[in-house]
Amino acid sequence: MGAPTTAPRVRQVVEAAVTRTGLLLDALEVAGAGRSTVVRVVVDLAEDDPGTLDLDRVGDVTRAVSDALDAADVLPGAYTLEVGSPGAERSLTVARHWRRAVGRTVVVRLTDGRALTGRLDQVGDGDTPDLVVVPVTAPGKGRRPVQGAPVTLAWDDVRDARVQVDLAAVRDDEADDGAGLRDGAGRG
Repeated sequence: MGAPTTAPRVRQVVEAAVTRTGLLLDALEVAGAGRSTVVRVVVDLAEDDPGTLDLDRVGDVTRAVSDALDAADVLPGAYTLEVGSPGAERSLTVARHWRRAVGRTVVVRLTDGRALTGRLDQVGDGDTPDLVVVPVTAPGKGRRPVQGAPVTLAWDDVRDARVQVDLAAVRDDEADDGAGLRDGAGRG
């Protein structure tokens, strides 16, 4: 970016535009300068938003951010705008990330070097909540995962964590929905 003093103004403009669409600004990066300036925006749902961050919502926020940046004229010259979501295997860095991940598989690295993989069962109140994870171990191919006793983790004992995509759960959901039916049999 051409001038470091531009960064706070870009953040202010982008955050206001994102907020107007009902989403949260999760991350912002402005890289390069002049014709090669790239503005990368990561948006997320508010903690109390039961919806999903689908392509329509990303498209709406992209238009809002683009219009706001153009109107405020905070970036000299042309720029490339990239807007996206945190992704399926997002890092869990703040309490609201953890709350949205309840029920999902998480991989947690603890400050003592141990690691824990399991279903996130509960997240306490506040900005540094206790976390309850039900450990899940895969005993081998073709066998059901084994659940352990719930483990309560103190916020300060977590070094880092991320959501893990659970393809087995997707397969189970598809089987429940009748996705395994062939040639349209049984479909209305």
